Amino acid sequence: MTLTQLNYFITIAEVKSINKAAEQLYVSQPSLTSAVQELEKELGITLFFRSGRGVTLTNDGSEFLLYARQLMGQYEAIMEKYGENGSLRKKFGVSTQHYSFAVKAFVDMAKKFDMSKYEFAIRETRTAEVIRDVGTMRSEIGLLYLSDFNRKSLEKMIRSAGLVFHHLIECQAYVYLWKNHPLAGEESISFQQLTEYPCLAFEQGDDSAFYLAEEILSTNEYPRIIHANDRATMLNLMVGLNGYTLCSGIICEELNGNEFAAVPFRDDEENRNSTMEIGYVVRKNTILSKMGELYVEALKRYLGIEE
Repeated sequence: MTLTQLNYFITIAEVKSINKAAEQLYVSQPSLTSAVQELEKELGITLFFRSGRGVTLTNDGSEFLLYARQLMGQYEAIMEKYGENGSLRKKFGVSTQHYSFAVKAFVDMAKKFDMSKYEFAIRETRTAEVIRDVGTMRSEIGLLYLSDFNRKSLEKMIRSAGLVFHHLIECQAYVYLWKNHPLAGEESISFQQLTEYPCLAFEQGDDSAFYLAEEILSTNEYPRIIHANDRATMLNLMVGLNGYTLCSGIICEELNGNEFAAVPFRDDEENRNSTMEIGYVVRKNTILSKMGELYVEALKRYLGIEE
């Protein structure tokens, strides 16, 4: 097994196509296929299912991908420190539910580095993807929330992925809407007041279990609901349709602007508010990189958490 074979394998797994991987790696398709077959023969396992649509990882392949990334990560770290040119760019990634404060902390962290020497990534994505990204080392840190409703299921997913959850802050839910929304001036807003306006929720794709929702009261029957994939679309829908979402209320005006308002959600016997425990997940027994440490410090600073 060689580092070249590992690099080939990781690239194919990421692009899900031998043809695309061959183009990206500047090697011929037969050479790439042969290298993977030799690796499979040496390991005694099948790494990919092959079809006309491309390739997908087998269960053995998914497990091996984790080890391959660890090995390549260690190799890159060694070359960065001891290599002749020291030109390899160190990677750091964050996967997060759709929180503007998570992006703000990322900005503050990235400003401390010469970005020509690093490869940074921040991924606002689905709940299950946050856990999956950190579990497969695609990202070092993942941001999400736990509540009485989703805690048991998410903690099981977190443990199964070999991760641990670190508490940052607890907060009650807020109604987030456009500042010119008819309810924006209220001291608090009840579920009944919201029924004539569209509820906006982040799409969770195939992983659509209620406990993966980023919003509280995900099991409620909403007379009007629209799903969106990104935060910019969500904000546009708030303005265009007087939509709203139920969130933590921790908003970064520097990034989102001051055109929106967060009003406390007033619960009742049927529609209970839920304490949202926001935190981050990392791989178990992992020491954070310098970027990871600075990112967590930036999160705590923005959230007003004292050490």
